[in-house]
Amino acid sequence: MSKYKELGFNRKANYNYEIIDKFEAGIVLVGTEVKSLRSNRVNLSDSYAGLSKDNEVFLYQMNIPKYSLSTISNHEPKRNRKLLLRKREIQKLVGLLKKSGLSLVPLSIYFNKNGFVKISLGLGKGKREIDKRETIKQREWNREKARILKRQL
Repeated sequence: MSKYKELGFNRKANYNYEIIDKFEAGIVLVGTEVKSLRSNRVNLSDSYAGLSKDNEVFLYQMNIPKYSLSTISNHEPKRNRKLLLRKREIQKLVGLLKKSGLSLVPLSIYFNKNGFVKISLGLGKGKREIDKRETIKQREWNREKARILKRQL
């Protein structure tokens, strides 16, 4: 995944989930949504992805604010957006999401080198409170280790 211009990043994803696999998907947008994205206005923190009845993948609760310079029509900020994946990837996701209780979490949204909006999805297993505390301890230890090494040099 070569990222060209990152628009948004989900900070809570790696804290709340243990990411097992990553997918890159296209996203179906309307014109004013793309204009709003070009001005770096997006919020992924409460969003999640899931399957519809027709085995299509949708992104729910992603907030793209209304485009301020639009005159006639504008989009709904938190509408459900269809994700574009290959048929084989969708079949793999259907099996994993229904059978093993994993979640599909958006990690980041960006423009690729061709100018298309792409979203990085992570297939994750929810962390328990103990695991979250362990993540915090590991992060703090890495920071302290870096400080000690910096002082010694």
